[in-house]
Amino acid sequence: MAIVGDALMDMHGIAKIAGVSSATVSRVINGSKLVRPETTGRVQRVIDELKFFPNSSATTLKHGKSSTYGLIIPDITNPFFPEFIRCFEKILVENNRDMLMATIDSHATRMQQSVRRMLVRKVDGVVLLAAEIETEPIEALIHNKVPLVTLERRLVAPWVSDVMVNYAAGIGLAVAHLKELGHTKIGYIGASAGPTISNHRVNGFKKALKKYGLQLYPEFIRVGDYRTTGGQTGMTELLALKERPTAILAANDLTAIGALRTIYQRGYTVPGDFSVIGFDDIDLAGMLYPPLTTLCLPRQELAETVYKALEFGREHKSAVGQQYTMKTSLVVRESSGVAKAAKRPRSR
Repeated sequence: MAIVGDALMDMHGIAKIAGVSSATVSRVINGSKLVRPETTGRVQRVIDELKFFPNSSATTLKHGKSSTYGLIIPDITNPFFPEFIRCFEKILVENNRDMLMATIDSHATRMQQSVRRMLVRKVDGVVLLAAEIETEPIEALIHNKVPLVTLERRLVAPWVSDVMVNYAAGIGLAVAHLKELGHTKIGYIGASAGPTISNHRVNGFKKALKKYGLQLYPEFIRVGDYRTTGGQTGMTELLALKERPTAILAANDLTAIGALRTIYQRGYTVPGDFSVIGFDDIDLAGMLYPPLTTLCLPRQELAETVYKALEFGREHKSAVGQQYTMKTSLVVRESSGVAKAAKRPRSR
């Protein structure tokens, strides 16, 4: 409904002014091709003049569809996710879809609350970029026949599609790059042991070392938290070792930034003493000093893939979902350089 002067305007009022039925107005609003172009134009002009907006809640109740997709992300403070949201929202707007977003900070209770909100709003599908969670909330979506798109769970089922990142190939590019620069002792700062994405990334690191004939040093693998604090802690632990890596791969760019900070705080340089490579290629990566070498997971392509998966679920309902694959590419900047033995800080 819309307010016009002292009158409350609804579709019946629009229909009366345009000289058509309420059903025709409804068809025009919903983009039906059954209405003649000249009639559509006349109705749309009335709608535009009166600045009429349909009651989305009533439309949802009537048709069981909201034209809204839910998006659940783990951490809004990680720049990767706002950059993804910008791309994803643009696609939704272009396709006359809305977005209902939730940030869960890896809290199970918040995840359950977010899923409940989306079920109440009758979203047409949900994107779950937080792979490292319990499965119970996911089961609630499937039980209610809401199409679901996950990231890196690597499982498909009725109502569920998945987007897989080829970590092994991407990390292989990074390890090959470091080997070419003369690095034979490479460390890794990941996330908590066990969760899905964390396992895929550290396993990709181990496979890459083996592929390129480099020794795996278990003590060079450190736990982080996908934040700068985890990168700082992991790098501090690596610096405390008697024998140290000369290059460090990080689970994401924030971890790499934390490692860079600790390296400089302790009197070392990058890439003079240590080379550092991140993952994601957030916009900030190219603005750091030195600019960060990193593996790029393209947000625009990821957003397009996720939207494609959502539309598949929306159109094919109970069909088994699709498995999609994302590639990464190595962006070489100034934080990776020729290897030299790690040394103590210069005296000041």
